[in-house]
Amino acid sequence: MRFLHTSDWHLGRRFHGEDLIETQRTVVDHICATARSEGVDALLIAGDIYDRAIPSLDAVRLFNHTLHRLADLKIPTIMISGNHDSAHRLGVGAGLLSKAGVHLITDPAQTATPVLLQDEHGPVAVYGVPYLEPALARTQLETEAASHQAVLASALDRIRDDMATRPATTRSVVLAHAFITGSSGCDSERDISVGGIAHAGAEIFNGIDYVALGHLHGAQQVNNRIHYSGSPLAYSFSETGHSKSLTLVDLPAAHAEPTVTRTTFPTTTQLPLARLTGRLEDLLTDPTHEPLTTAWLHVTLTDTARPYEPMARLRQRFAKTLQLEHIPTTIPGQSTSSPTYTERLRGRGDLDITRDFITAVRGTEPTKAEQSLLQEALDHARTHAAEKETL
Repeated sequence: MRFLHTSDWHLGRRFHGEDLIETQRTVVDHICATARSEGVDALLIAGDIYDRAIPSLDAVRLFNHTLHRLADLKIPTIMISGNHDSAHRLGVGAGLLSKAGVHLITDPAQTATPVLLQDEHGPVAVYGVPYLEPALARTQLETEAASHQAVLASALDRIRDDMATRPATTRSVVLAHAFITGSSGCDSERDISVGGIAHAGAEIFNGIDYVALGHLHGAQQVNNRIHYSGSPLAYSFSETGHSKSLTLVDLPAAHAEPTVTRTTFPTTTQLPLARLTGRLEDLLTDPTHEPLTTAWLHVTLTDTARPYEPMARLRQRFAKTLQLEHIPTTIPGQSTSSPTYTERLRGRGDLDITRDFITAVRGTEPTKAEQSLLQEALDHARTHAAEKETL
């Protein structure tokens, strides 16, 4: 059986102020065209359909356009909600949409209820595991711990229990939206850390024939059975140079066969991203940079002192300079400058930041008991924000 795996559309997202709606419309149409031309049996969309829990009107219009395109394909589509989506809003009308072959799985209670497909080799059960906010899903999935590892493990246990009731020849596919240990993230993904741990182990998916993952924007393989398709567009300059693609998956004819064949198809639309580094005057005068005058640029200035009005001057030559930072070149004999605020926060979780704040204010690190209280407050704030989205 053949699937097209994609994820992280982030409909409605802007790139440093640049409107992407029409670009996203082109990408969605390309996905539908690829599904048709490659003769896939089903389309898998592994979460983060929208970029915001309350999407813009333009994003909703584009999603409506997408639903009609998907229904016209006459190919089953299975999609789950991600951490950017409001599961309740995205799931409105799911029962009616399923009659048109578009299966929206947004409720944790649905994880063990598969979409059943059939080919000449027998049945395939496709399960959807929407993004599980641990503090909210813990009760519904009856887990002792409020962690990504615990709630995902519980969801997969339920899936395996359901598989045990089906014919032994049934093949299994799971869609999930999570950070799996050993994978690599980038700057455009929203932090999902809970209790300081954002990830879960790949062993959770033991026994599943193929796992179609979403959340991380770089296409990557966890192992032969577990794969991130990545986002079809770049959403940060950290993705400059990424080859954005769709993943074509050919499932073996029998459950016992270990080999899953994957083929990547580059998306036809790529954002014109580039990075430039150097002294301002060099960047403004060097003729080798002429091809970048129409690119969307992240510029790093290395002048020893911050130049006067650098953004305005850069945009006289590079009109689409969207992000600018200044990292001065160190003069021999001088100490390096202090890291910028952005540099100090890069790669750090909420607990790290709040712990550093306490240390800076009073001069001593928070105790273990205080750190537990800080984590409890952070988890409460995250849960409260998620609960508000359901209202």
